[in-house]
Amino acid sequence: MSGRGLASVRALTFDVFGTVVDWRAGVVAAGRELTERTGVRTDWESFADDWRRGYEPAMEEVRVGRRPWATIDVLHREILERLLAERNLELSDEQVASLNDAWHRLPAWPDVVAALNRLRPHYVVAALSNGNVSLLVDLARHNGFAWDCVLSAQNARQYKPLPVVYETAADLLGLPANEIMMVAAHDHDLNGARAAGFRTAFVSRSDEWGQNAGAEVPTASHDANVSGLSQLADELLAAG
Repeated sequence: MSGRGLASVRALTFDVFGTVVDWRAGVVAAGRELTERTGVRTDWESFADDWRRGYEPAMEEVRVGRRPWATIDVLHREILERLLAERNLELSDEQVASLNDAWHRLPAWPDVVAALNRLRPHYVVAALSNGNVSLLVDLARHNGFAWDCVLSAQNARQYKPLPVVYETAADLLGLPANEIMMVAAHDHDLNGARAAGFRTAFVSRSDEWGQNAGAEVPTASHDANVSGLSQLADELLAAG
């Protein structure tokens, strides 16, 4: 990472699911807790993976205009109901709602809170997620994230990686795109941000799909390529 080229960065926007929080561990834990309360059993690891794999196709329906705008909470609930039916799992409406709310209680990766606290005195730090605002607020309160603000695809009523999501975020921050760095563990998110003029930082999360399952491999060059948020904070603060 070139310190000279990053001196103009004033804000950091963070992807949330997989980058900041461990969605898989959170969903699996919620499923196992449900089993303890109700006796309903399934392979919660594969269930979590299938739930997450339904995320992109559901958003694509919105992106291409085949369905009107719907929040991630709504899309998650639709995917959940389909998976329950496919696995012949019977839950009450209250139990389905509680399981869907597991996405509001996901745990942070261990390096996140300390890194955000180090970065915040020097940069605006904000979530920029496909998650709806209420979901992101709940995750921040659950984990103690020191966001300066929560930015969501909901602000643009469209989903990353479409340019309007990043453009709306830059407009709301009142900054030109090249003064904002998108931080994510997902190449398609960073490529979308770069196309909108953002700087980009790739964060490797080798456990996103399970312990040592392997991190995504970026296909493009980014301004930073780090093993975690602690390293990102080290490099940004050294460059500044």
